[in-house]
Amino acid sequence: MAVQPTEKGMAVSNHVESREDAPQTMEGSKYEASEEQDISPAEGRKIIHKLDRRLVSATGVMFAISLMDRTNLGNANIAVGVRYADVTKSLAVLLFFVPYIIFQWPSAILAKKIGPRYFLPGTCLTWGIVMTCTGFIKSWKELAAMRILIGIFEAGLFPGALFLLQVWYTRYEVHKRYGTFYLISILGSSFSGVLAFAFQQMAGVNGWLGWRWIFIWEGVLTVLIAILGFFLIIDFPEKAQNSRKFLKPYELEYVIRRLNKDRGEVGVEPAFNLKEYLKSGLDIKIWAFGFVFTLNTLQSYSISFFLPLILNNKLGFSVGISQLMSTSPYIFTAFWIFGQAWFGDKFHLRGPIIIANSLASVVGLCLLARTKSAGSQYFGTFLVCGATNSSIATVMAWQANNIRGLWKRAFASAALITLGGTGGIIGALVFRSQDAPQYFPGMYACLTACALTILIVSALDLHFVRMNKKVDRGEATIEGLEGFKYTI
Repeated sequence: MAVQPTEKGMAVSNHVESREDAPQTMEGSKYEASEEQDISPAEGRKIIHKLDRRLVSATGVMFAISLMDRTNLGNANIAVGVRYADVTKSLAVLLFFVPYIIFQWPSAILAKKIGPRYFLPGTCLTWGIVMTCTGFIKSWKELAAMRILIGIFEAGLFPGALFLLQVWYTRYEVHKRYGTFYLISILGSSFSGVLAFAFQQMAGVNGWLGWRWIFIWEGVLTVLIAILGFFLIIDFPEKAQNSRKFLKPYELEYVIRRLNKDRGEVGVEPAFNLKEYLKSGLDIKIWAFGFVFTLNTLQSYSISFFLPLILNNKLGFSVGISQLMSTSPYIFTAFWIFGQAWFGDKFHLRGPIIIANSLASVVGLCLLARTKSAGSQYFGTFLVCGATNSSIATVMAWQANNIRGLWKRAFASAALITLGGTGGIIGALVFRSQDAPQYFPGMYACLTACALTILIVSALDLHFVRMNKKVDRGEATIEGLEGFKYTI
C-alpha cells in the first residue's frame, strides 16, 4: 500500500520551468494558498461528482463507440454478405492496429498541445465519418483503406482520455473513475451484437446487404456522439476556466488544491521538449505496465473479435442468437470492473487484483477449452471477459498512481496504449477459422498471457515494496518527490 506524501508547502509560480529529475517537496501553485473559500466535505463531493458527470461519462461513451467500431468486423463477418477468407479478416484487423499503434505518440503530444476539449471529439468525428463510408465499399482494397484511416483517427482517443482523467483526480480516486469509464465503454460496446443484429435486418433496403447497414449506422451513431462530446469534454485543470458552464472559480481552486496536495503537479509544467519527453522512456516500469496491459488486451480483444464466431461455430448457436448472446458477458463484466475498482481505491491495491484476475481468466479459458457442456463453456467467456477487462482498468490506474509529471504522463499513456495495441494484433492472429471449433492455439496463447502477467506483476510489487521501505528509512526519493510512495 502507499501513503500520501507529506506536504511541505512550497509555493511555486504557475509558469515554473521545473526539472522533473530534481527532488522536490510537495509543490503547490498559485492555487495552493487560496483558502478563503471554505468547502465542506459534502460540497467537495458535489464538485467531484460534477467532474464525473462531464468527464467520465463523456469519455466513457466515446470509448464505447470506439470499441464498437473497431470490433464490428466480427459481427459483419457472420452477417450475410461478408464471408472474407480468414487471412483477409486478420489483415483487416491488422490494418487497423498498425496505424493505431504508430500514431499513439504524435496523438499524445497533440492531445496535450491542442487540449482535450477539441481534440477528443474531433478524432471521434473523423473516424465516424470514415466508418459511415465503410458501408459503401466495393472491394477489399477499399476496406483496407478504411481500416487504416480508422486506426489513425482512433489513435488519439484512448491515450487522450486516460491522460485527461488522471490529471483531474487524486491517486486513490482514479481507479473508480477508470473503472466507471471502462464500465461505460464495455456496457456500450456490449450492445454491438444487438445493434448489428438490428441493423442487418435492413438487408434489402436500397438493394444493400445487411453488413453495409451495420457500418453505416454505427458510423452515424459515432458522429452524433462526437457532436455531443464537443459540448461535454472539458480542458485540463489549469485551462478549465475556458470550458463552458463548468466549475465556478472557487470550485476549480478547490480541485487544484487537492490535486497539488496529492502529488504537486498542477501549475508546474515545463515547456515541451522532445528530448525530455522521450527521456521518460528510460523508466523501465512504464514498459512493464505496458507489457501487462498488452497481455490483457490480447485476451480481451481475442474474445471481443471472435466471441460471435465462438458462439456460432464452437457452441452451435445461430447467427442472430450468437450476436445477442455476445452481449451478456460484457454486462457481467461491468459489475466486475466497478466492484474491483471500488475495492482497489479503498484499500490502495492494484497488483494483487491483477493477479487474482489472471487466475480467474485461467479458470475461464480451461472451461472454454476442455469442457463439453455449452453452459460451462459460455460461463467461461464470462470469466475471461470479466477478468481481463477489469485488469485493463486496474493497470491504467496502477500506472497513473506510480508516475509524476504532465509530459511523463502523456508519454506513459501513449506507451501503454501502443503496447496494448500489439495485444490487439496478436489477438487477431491467434484465433483462426481453421482452428474451429476448439481454437486451441488461441486458448494456449491466452493461458500463456495469464502466466506472464502473474510473473511481471509479482516482480513489480516486490520492487515497489522494497523502494517504499527505503523511503520510510529516508534512503530514497521516488519520482522526484519527497514522501511519495509506490502503490502496490
